[in-house]
Amino acid sequence: MESVQDLYNFLYEACNILRGPVSQDSFKDYITPILYYKRISDVYDEETVDALCESGGDEEYASLPEQHRFVIPDDCHWQDVRERTENLGSAIVGAMRKIELANPDTLYGVLSMFSAQKWTDKKNLSDGKIRDLIEHLSTRKLGNKNYPADLMGDAYEILLKKFADDSKAQAGEFYTPRSVVQLLVRILDPQPGETVYDPACGSGGMLIEAVHHMNHSSLCCGSIFGQEKNVVNSAIAKMNLFLHGASDFNIMQGDTLRNPKILQGGEVAKFDCVIANPPFSLEKWGSVEWSSDKYGRNIWGTPSDSCGDYAWIQHMIASMAPGKGRMAVVMPQGVLFRGNEEGRIREKLVKSDMVEAVVTLGDKLFYGTGLSPCFLIIRKMKPAEHSARILMIDGTQILSKKRAQNILEQKDVDRLYELYQNYENVEDFSQVVTLDEIAEKGYDLSPNKYVQYHREAIKPYAEVLAAFKAAYEEVKLREAEFRKIINA
Repeated sequence: MESVQDLYNFLYEACNILRGPVSQDSFKDYITPILYYKRISDVYDEETVDALCESGGDEEYASLPEQHRFVIPDDCHWQDVRERTENLGSAIVGAMRKIELANPDTLYGVLSMFSAQKWTDKKNLSDGKIRDLIEHLSTRKLGNKNYPADLMGDAYEILLKKFADDSKAQAGEFYTPRSVVQLLVRILDPQPGETVYDPACGSGGMLIEAVHHMNHSSLCCGSIFGQEKNVVNSAIAKMNLFLHGASDFNIMQGDTLRNPKILQGGEVAKFDCVIANPPFSLEKWGSVEWSSDKYGRNIWGTPSDSCGDYAWIQHMIASMAPGKGRMAVVMPQGVLFRGNEEGRIREKLVKSDMVEAVVTLGDKLFYGTGLSPCFLIIRKMKPAEHSARILMIDGTQILSKKRAQNILEQKDVDRLYELYQNYENVEDFSQVVTLDEIAEKGYDLSPNKYVQYHREAIKPYAEVLAAFKAAYEEVKLREAEFRKIINA
């Protein structure tokens, strides 16, 4: 079986076929749906072969919908499109749309989210280019037996990272460094049977990591939820979860702050684990609607319409289940110290005694933003020993520096997790502080205001000067001895 890197290279070569008429910013709009289409067709073929073996060659039995995860209507299989000689873009769009309609419970709104116009505009993408793309992807079977879900999903995530590298301006909208995701999920520790929700799920990375953390347990079915405003990214999230082998998940498309879609009994639904990296400092996010929010998410106030950070935090708190509900949210470090209405909301958040830990991260870890990130761990009910206390972790120096983009290597993730898990004072890195101490500093949650840093004892000036003079005299003495030797 080939490695993740080999499969990534194969998929990226598909991007190179498009290069020229298609800008690299648009690669994902083509590669994502056609990869998904090819994968569905190849998995369908595997299921057909298994059903034929099981039934002794009964083709009617093998074609029954019950034998397949997805129904592929007549003339809509990959091979059917491959045999077409013209209007290939229209054929692909038509086939994907019919597959969607045949699978309304699982695929509705997934493939049609990608622009039909892009596929059918022959000035932008000729039949020849599409033929080259189809033939390239046809050189390999991309079913589960050739590429298990984890390997396929990992290769696709590397491709997403490459898309992020190639279009840094907007990459942060759909790609969070996997090492950061792993750390947050490890801290929240979702268990099979628990529900997980990401209100700004992007390409689904955090939800996928949660499923992976739960070892793809069958108890994950029906327990994975997300909402994403960007139409294409919400479709990518569904495809990404599928490519990673997840099933029975619920990804909704829409503006979470203005119109939360995952409801229960007319209220925002409650989840055991809530995790997100929302858009940093979102402008025009809907403060007017929020001030009279019908779901009661404005727990402690309404942030300015120029910055929605504390709206996201309050939405996530409102989405936590009673008792064991917990959340991890990535934010710009400004949420830790900014004043005005944010300061008043932060004070009420601290007084609620739900904040368990605040962790600042180093620079240049995230795509698409120059802001330094942090994350907060919040629990509906903290352990008794953490009551009226918050763990402050300064992780700004815990990273591996690279030329263009810093990263968290596994040793860095392990170190940050260890600091959180030990929940104790460590010089230069962490400090457990009381709510009273935080109140004394005006409810500033910046770890560098509390962590005790190592400082060398400063010697008196006279002592330093005497040591310098003694060293200087020693140098002159040795120099004189050296001159005697070379002049002898």
